[in-house]
Amino acid sequence: MRALVQRVSSARVLAGGAEVGSIGPGMVVLAGFTHSDTKEETDGLAAKIRALRIFDDADGRMNEPLGEREILCVSQFTLYADTSRGNRPSYMDAAPAEVALPLYEHLCEALGAVRGAFGEHMTVELKGDGPVTVVLEA
Repeated sequence: MRALVQRVSSARVLAGGAEVGSIGPGMVVLAGFTHSDTKEETDGLAAKIRALRIFDDADGRMNEPLGEREILCVSQFTLYADTSRGNRPSYMDAAPAEVALPLYEHLCEALGAVRGAFGEHMTVELKGDGPVTVVLEA
């Protein structure tokens, strides 16, 4: 399981021309799953994301966790792109929808996250804050 966590001042997801989710200050989590991922690993990643100290404290240092801020979680199978054999990515390591969807839903629930539209073409708009981006792997 891989996640890209972006600190944002706001974000939203559109699918089919309609907004499906939006948040104010918080995080956008792009989450990708592989064939062998488990719900237990998803729980561990969710705990790590919630505890990740990437927000400014009173002294302006990145020392605060998520707290009451929001999370927007978007499924992102392309995090498992393999470009070792040329310029066209292979996605063989990405889990198929029947494996990834339950894990994505479990992650969103564990995070209390606003969701994107799984399996749909989405437009993700975000206002990065920092910018602060962290890559996590479970």
